[in-house]
Amino acid sequence: MEQRGEKLKQANAVTRYEITEDDLPLHCPMPGMALWNSHPRVFLDVKAEGHAQCPYCSAEYILK
Repeated sequence: MEQRGEKLKQANAVTRYEITEDDLPLHCPMPGMALWNSHPRVFLDVKAEGHAQCPYCSAEYILK
């Protein structure tokens, strides 16, 4: 699926993502993911413990 000439990743296809400070503020699904087949956007506090888990899809985000 493409949007504005960009290829979008399938949302919720991966269960573990490594992110950087550039990705903050963190929300799931992340930018660049197809939203039509995903859950509502939820913001996650990854800075507190260095990781966070999405309550909808259980994707784990690790701050590098």
